[in-house]
Amino acid sequence: MTVKLSSSILAKLPPEVVGPKYDRAALKAGIVHFGVGNFHRSHQAVYLDDLFNAGVGHDWAIVGAGVFDGEKVGRGKLQEQDWLTTVVEQDSSHMSARVTGAMIDFLMPGDAAAIIERLADPAIRIISLT
Repeated sequence: MTVKLSSSILAKLPPEVVGPKYDRAALKAGIVHFGVGNFHRSHQAVYLDDLFNAGVGHDWAIVGAGVFDGEKVGRGKLQEQDWLTTVVEQDSSHMSARVTGAMIDFLMPGDAAAIIERLADPAIRIISLT
C-alpha cells in the first residue's frame, strides 16, 4: 500500500524510516535555494535536517525558488507533501530511508516580485544554487 507523504503521516512512519524529530512549525527561513532538485534534496536539505534534529539552527530553513515554468509541477508536488522529501540511501548490503523537513516553502516560478522580496528579507543569509 502506498501512502502519500505529508505532515499528517509523520507519526505513522514505519520504524525503519527516520522522520524529522523537530517542530517544523518552529522553523524560520534562512536560505533561499534555486534549483530544488534531487542533488539539493539529498545534500543541503539533509545537512540542515541533521542540524535541526540536533536541536539547533531552526532559523536556517530552506525556501525553494524556481525560475522556469517547468518547475511549477515540481513545486505543486512538493506543496502536496507539505514540502517534505524522502531520501533513500542504498549500497550492496544496506538501504535506509528518511524524510527530511528542512524546506518550508517554495516560491512560485515566474513570480519575480515575491522572489526579490524574499531575497531582500534580512532573515535570509544564504542564497544558494544547484
